[in-house]
Amino acid sequence: MTSLFKCLILGLSVLTVANAVLIPKTPRLTTPWTSQVSLTNPLPEYPRPQLVRPDWQSLNGQWEFAASSQITSPPTGQTLAETILVPFPMEAALSGIMRHETNSFYRRTFTIPSAWSGRRININFGAVTWQTNLWINGVQVGTHTGGYETFSFDITSFLKSGTNEIIVGVYSPVDSTGIPLGKQRLNPSGIFYTAASGIWQTVWLEPTNAAHITRLDTTPDVPGQALNIAVQTSGASGQTISAIVSTGGQTIANSSATVGSNLRLSIPNPRLWSPDDPFLYDLRVTLSSGDVVTGYFGMRTVGTAIVNGFLRPVLNGRFIFQMGTLDQGYWPDGIYTAPTDAALRFDLDQQKALGFNTVRKHIKVEPARWFYYADKIGLLVFQDMPAMRTGTNPSAADRTNFESELKRMIDQLRGITSIVQWIPFNEGWGEYDEARIATYTKSLDSTRLVNGNSGSSCCGRDPGNGDIIDDHTYVGPGQTNLPTASRVAQLGEFGGLGLIVPGHEWQKGSSFSYEIVADGAALNRRYAEVTDALQGLIWARGLSGSIYTEPTDAENECNGYYTYDRQIFKGNFDQFKAAHAAVLAGVAWLRAGESISLGVTTSGLTDRYIRHVGGLGVTSAVSESVSRQDTTFRVRAGLAASNCYSFESRNFPGSFLRHFNSRLRRDASDGSAGFKSDATFCLRAGHTASGVSFEAFNQAGKFLRHYDGKVYIASNGGSNAWDATGAWAADTTWQVASPTWRSGADLKHGSRVSIQVTTAGFTDRYVRHQQSLAITSPISAASDATTKSDATFIARAGLADPSCYSFEASNVPGQYLRHSSFRLQIAPSQANFVFNGDATFCAQPGLANAADVTLWSFNMAGHAMRHTNAEVWISTRGGPHAQDSNAAAYSADATFKIAAPWAA
Repeated sequence: MTSLFKCLILGLSVLTVANAVLIPKTPRLTTPWTSQVSLTNPLPEYPRPQLVRPDWQSLNGQWEFAASSQITSPPTGQTLAETILVPFPMEAALSGIMRHETNSFYRRTFTIPSAWSGRRININFGAVTWQTNLWINGVQVGTHTGGYETFSFDITSFLKSGTNEIIVGVYSPVDSTGIPLGKQRLNPSGIFYTAASGIWQTVWLEPTNAAHITRLDTTPDVPGQALNIAVQTSGASGQTISAIVSTGGQTIANSSATVGSNLRLSIPNPRLWSPDDPFLYDLRVTLSSGDVVTGYFGMRTVGTAIVNGFLRPVLNGRFIFQMGTLDQGYWPDGIYTAPTDAALRFDLDQQKALGFNTVRKHIKVEPARWFYYADKIGLLVFQDMPAMRTGTNPSAADRTNFESELKRMIDQLRGITSIVQWIPFNEGWGEYDEARIATYTKSLDSTRLVNGNSGSSCCGRDPGNGDIIDDHTYVGPGQTNLPTASRVAQLGEFGGLGLIVPGHEWQKGSSFSYEIVADGAALNRRYAEVTDALQGLIWARGLSGSIYTEPTDAENECNGYYTYDRQIFKGNFDQFKAAHAAVLAGVAWLRAGESISLGVTTSGLTDRYIRHVGGLGVTSAVSESVSRQDTTFRVRAGLAASNCYSFESRNFPGSFLRHFNSRLRRDASDGSAGFKSDATFCLRAGHTASGVSFEAFNQAGKFLRHYDGKVYIASNGGSNAWDATGAWAADTTWQVASPTWRSGADLKHGSRVSIQVTTAGFTDRYVRHQQSLAITSPISAASDATTKSDATFIARAGLADPSCYSFEASNVPGQYLRHSSFRLQIAPSQANFVFNGDATFCAQPGLANAADVTLWSFNMAGHAMRHTNAEVWISTRGGPHAQDSNAAAYSADATFKIAAPWAA
């Protein structure tokens, strides 16, 4: 028995002396929070951060409990035989029951504080699985069905002075019927887990005025610099609603409207919420009769845009690779319910600390505080609808209920800033009418993307409609489908690398994984390999998101970074974090020194980018190397203001985009204050949701706009032709894209070259192939012809991207330098995206000497060609592999000189 559980037993034993009812149960595994669970007031935090009132009373704690054959005749006035600790599901050890009952009753007494006199009294349930019947003082108040949403009853008319009795009857059929239930099973095994029946989220009392607010639906309008609020009320017809937005205690917006009308508040120059800056505004809403609630919201946009030829999701108008985990939300001590609020937040904090920006909440709906933490720390959320049973065709009644629960889930969560995607079906479990359900989901909320069936490609089903094409590939990563004109591509599940940690198993001998590794070192190596492989999919296959299975083990699944009890992190935390950073670093954004392209977002013209031709700014499709270079710019801190931006021409260093007589030009900087101002542009929220806008630093209200194939600075409704309103909003909205020309150093296509080492003491060495493997060898005029030929390559346009390079062996036509398991070798072209990516390198100025080159891997961001111990690898500075060691020598070892060929 662990010391943690000894503490729990001690606490329960003390309680037993006083009560002699609650019988402790031993969880198979204890978490760091098991012993911290209060036996009188568990999970005491206010449960609803977006609709907060100061007066409330938790009913969490000890309730009487009894199994039953029915839930229609309550045991009024009777003492029930057992005690359960609410809000832990009855199957959880923390509940004190630790078994399933299909029908059961909960009972307790309570008193209403005298200070609440004269107000309406509501009882709120965070979630109960599945049907709930409620009685107060022997009178039935109401019934609710559905296992994942908050519901309330006004119990005022059923109360009496002094002590009141509450009885809750619960029917929880789990998978014996067709209700939405996620991974719960009566007979769990493999990827299915223990059921979570009965009350499993906080129960609380709350006094309100007769006229009161029941829900706030906040919808940001970033292009309009405004927040729209739909306020739902009870008993407030004809009253006035007032809303105040503030930050740091300072009011920035306020507005009023009549009940039934939507509120719109101006949010000037909104600070946008993102994983990098999860900024939240404070909100206070008041009814004229006195009811007051507080909450919060974030300003952000969710949409799609063409980025480097592929449709991709964009947040606030920019593409970020959505990299996350398959978070299942199970606990060995609480099953569906985290033991404490700190535990609830722990999984999210650890995922954020590991460098993820996304979490897929897998076929479960968490308590409101979980979503608050995702909003607060900055994690994008893909929200699944809990699935019905697998392997069955849902009945008409099951379908009706599923759609009702789907709508209630979306209604409850529509104000959550972090949610960017709804997923109604997973791998076809309980699937029906998929295209219709995807359309129905979109009709419920058009502000987010809809993934009609995560894993649809993996399981041979028609992907239907919606905004996403989603593969599940174990171990992977792999991708069956490219993006289409209307759907982005993501990897909804992959990975599943398993490591069994003795002493931390749910059920010894029953562990499941997609690939078992022997130890932590093997896990580190394999994790780096599968994570690195994502990079090629991003560029060659248009992949826009990936979800790794999974942050923690879950019962018999041993795929987690953490063991199920959250006691052991199985791999090397820093190496995992570095692997994630390398993937995310490959996607450009407005960072000083970054190369970018600026793409048009206007419908029908999304293949166009800002380009300079003859020094003038135009928009152009990318078709050849010249246009690729002319449409690539290096981001610089604004020449006139460091909080804005200037854009230096990639192929004319020292020349910048600037405006002159309203027309955009590319001119060499003369260093004058006027030039610096003309060449500085300030980032603004996009005038449409699909991108960002750039305001001229020195001409307020004028923005970069494309008009008639040219680029100007324009104002909305000005007197010039290019100011005409028309499609002004779309024409002044741009997509910050990865550079169309990815090399910063130029090699002539078709030229014969040799690749010379520049590390001091080794400059007589050149890259060559020997028995297919790449090595470095000393070569001189006296070397034999074979050695010279082996060290000569033909620089070709990159097989995966013509703005980079591939190196064909001069003496073995059709064979190219490529990396495989990080080692360089020559191999015959296989003409597929894996080989093409492995054989493509982007040349940049040398790390050790800008006059030389560093050859960066096209499909593994942060990895460059490096020599070590006479072998040639792709390597990252300070990474987990042997070839990544000796970080101090990395810059020199990864810098080469493109020399004259040894063989003619």
